[in-house]
Amino acid sequence: MTLQINGQARNLELPIPATLDQVLQKLDLKPDRIAVERNGTIVPKQFWPTTEVASGDRLEIVHFVGGGSS
Repeated sequence: MTLQINGQARNLELPIPATLDQVLQKLDLKPDRIAVERNGTIVPKQFWPTTEVASGDRLEIVHFVGGGSS
């Protein structure tokens, strides 16, 4: 399946249909530190296991980073 992930075309071996949760697992991303937008819509974390993705979908994945100065 080919997905646009953060503007880059990526070919991933996934079952069809695949869920957003399966994509994130394949990318080895920690779910507690990211937010995901699919085709222009933010997908709440509780819907990742039931949100199906299709070849050609656009995903934007944002990583949260902690830190700062005191």
